[in-house]
Amino acid sequence: MAKELKTNAMRFLEKNKIPYTEKSYECDEFIDGITVAEKLGQPLSETFKTLVAKGKSGSYYCFLIPVDKELDLKKAAKSVEEKSVELLHVKDLTAVTGYVRGGCTPIGMKKQFMTVIHSTAEELPEFYISGGRIGVQVRLSPQKLAEAIRGRFCPIITD
Repeated sequence: MAKELKTNAMRFLEKNKIPYTEKSYECDEFIDGITVAEKLGQPLSETFKTLVAKGKSGSYYCFLIPVDKELDLKKAAKSVEEKSVELLHVKDLTAVTGYVRGGCTPIGMKKQFMTVIHSTAEELPEFYISGGRIGVQVRLSPQKLAEAIRGRFCPIITD
């Protein structure tokens, strides 16, 4: 069996000496994060999705939130000091990030965007995020991730 290729995200983690565990699942196309978490037996509260948004200023941002929650656009905008933010259209995702829907992660993108991680992750020893390809998740420390990408923790989900 051929060895799995490392993603840009994995190479970034290794270069920055951030320990991680890879988890793979069978999937040929996008499936939602809740389905991924259930498939892998991961708690929904510890499995985060990456959303990319564009601010009124034209800057792009990444927001990491639990897969079963919704991003509060007003809180998200406030967390990055923008008047407003709007989620990126799926058709623009690859051009902006280098990743496809379902494989998007805040690490190893074409350009490192300001990243905000929902505050519940701050209390977790580890959480799951996309590994940079559909069918791959990585488990790692939210604190070490935030340090490496200069991310911050803020309450950014709807109540």
